[in-house]
Amino acid sequence: MDIQLKKKPWYIRFRYYLLAAVLFVALVIYAVIQASGPRRYRVNLETIQTAEAVQGDFLEYVDVEGIVQPILTLRVNATEGGTVARIVAGEGEQLEKGDTILVLENPAVTRSISDQQDEYARQLTTFREKDIEMEQQRLTLRRQALQTRYELERLEKSFRLEEEEYRMGIKSKAQLELARDEYHYKSATAELEMEGLKHDSAVAVIRRQLLHDELRRAREKYERERERLADLVVRAPISGQLSMVSAVPGQSVPSGSQIAEIKVTDRFKIHASLNEYYVDRVTTGLPAVIRQQQQSYPLRVSKVVPEVKERTFDVDLLFTDSLPDNLRPGKSFRVQIELGQPEKALLIPRGNFYQQTGGRWIYKLNADRTRAVKVPITIGRQNPLQYEVTDGLQPGDWVITTGYENFGDAEELVL
Repeated sequence: MDIQLKKKPWYIRFRYYLLAAVLFVALVIYAVIQASGPRRYRVNLETIQTAEAVQGDFLEYVDVEGIVQPILTLRVNATEGGTVARIVAGEGEQLEKGDTILVLENPAVTRSISDQQDEYARQLTTFREKDIEMEQQRLTLRRQALQTRYELERLEKSFRLEEEEYRMGIKSKAQLELARDEYHYKSATAELEMEGLKHDSAVAVIRRQLLHDELRRAREKYERERERLADLVVRAPISGQLSMVSAVPGQSVPSGSQIAEIKVTDRFKIHASLNEYYVDRVTTGLPAVIRQQQQSYPLRVSKVVPEVKERTFDVDLLFTDSLPDNLRPGKSFRVQIELGQPEKALLIPRGNFYQQTGGRWIYKLNADRTRAVKVPITIGRQNPLQYEVTDGLQPGDWVITTGYENFGDAEELVL
């Protein structure tokens, strides 16, 4: 005899379906909650860097690579053109001022000097002949002047004697008048002769001066030509290292062309190229420093070339105190050029968040540092190590400074 089985309740028979439905509804509710809440992203602490916002001294400076250069590089030009006869000094040699670099030869200059020497000799001979002639003329004029003065004195004495004889009754009045007229005539004639002699003497002095000037000009012209001969020997204008000679024996060198280069090697400068962003901030006199092996070497900006080429401009810096031991032309150093005085500011370290956010926001950690949320901030000045935060953070706040390329558009990070 068959036994009738008792039918199970529906919730037992459909329990798996009910469980699946409950799980589905739960997942839908979870998804809705997640979609309606902030977007989160889980982050491993080992893959990011965090930093504390601190109140400290902010020094605005620019860090740039500088190249050691001689303080002065002087180009040596050929004052006189010619053909290179021989090269005396080679590249790399240390020269003293006045040392010979190379020797030129120029037959045209030699002929010109010879012609000027002959001309000067001719002028000198002419001057001596005319000088002797004028000296003889001067003596003649002095003799004539002496004779004229003697005649004038003799006439005066004769007239005085005529007057005495007239008073004594020896001479008549008519004879006295005749003697007086003759005396006045001869006196006037003698005075005219004296005036003529003075004029001739003045003319002789002027002629002599003109001859002296002409001879002097001839001598100066001859000396200038001789200087051209000296210019054929190219010498070092300063002491230093001969860094370049751009001539070979037999080469024709035109006047004014560069044939050598000398570098002053007892003093150095630092040359650097800065980004155009700083062209209005960097001026002469700004302090700078080189830090090497725990030592600092101060400098100052001595020259700024404001012309921007390929988005950079050039500056030169001079050492103001001690020099590094390994200072050599061409060696590079990291130079920090200070753009102002240290000022109190809220600071955070540099990080790649700036490239991803443009400095407009950052992830700030909560008190127990388990989560981080976006907060808007304002970045002020910056240097190679720090950013100045002018708004959005307080001293003691912790922020995430790296890893932003992986966070996407997450509003909240779970650490």
